[in-house]
Amino acid sequence: MKILFQGDSITDAGRDRNDIHNLGNGYPKFAAEYIKEDYPDVDFEFVNLGISGNQTKDLVARLESDFINIQPDIVSIMIGINDTWHHASDKSWIPNETFENNYRTVLTALKERTNAKIVIIEPYLLPSTDGKDFFREDLDPKIQIIRKLAYEFADVYIPTDGLFASGLIGCDPMAYSGDGVHPNEEGAVFIGEYYADAVAELIEELK
Repeated sequence: MKILFQGDSITDAGRDRNDIHNLGNGYPKFAAEYIKEDYPDVDFEFVNLGISGNQTKDLVARLESDFINIQPDIVSIMIGINDTWHHASDKSWIPNETFENNYRTVLTALKERTNAKIVIIEPYLLPSTDGKDFFREDLDPKIQIIRKLAYEFADVYIPTDGLFASGLIGCDPMAYSGDGVHPNEEGAVFIGEYYADAVAELIEELK
């Protein structure tokens, strides 16, 4: 069973890009560990093709080579924070329509040209000390777009922004991430655990 992780630096997490099976040090590593532990009799192939700095337009650009040609059984996508962050300095936000069209292009191709089950993981923003709170102005509407697309395309949706908001109750505001975007190990484990639980129904269906 081939599981493909796709996204930006949160998925990339320092992986060796010369080895597509190297999962890096982020949530894909921990998700794979939990999944293998839960399903010791299933032969899994885990592929990580997340690339640091990617935006939705970059997923469109590598749609053929890094999605379609892989032909995964399950594909997860966490993308969107850089569509906001890379345009935050002067608030030259990507139009929401462009963002939606980029994401929709990827999802439509997956539906039409693969048999993959689709897992959508929403981007998130955690409290930080370096003034990213204003990202919400652009990020929150884009999260709503992703949720709308998930309703249309996804087999599983992981509401990461909401899950972290819940998980932070009673915790140090920076318990899961120093900069509000990139998870530390505790944050990566947090996502990985939810990932493994969320895809269990898909694995049961496919195995």
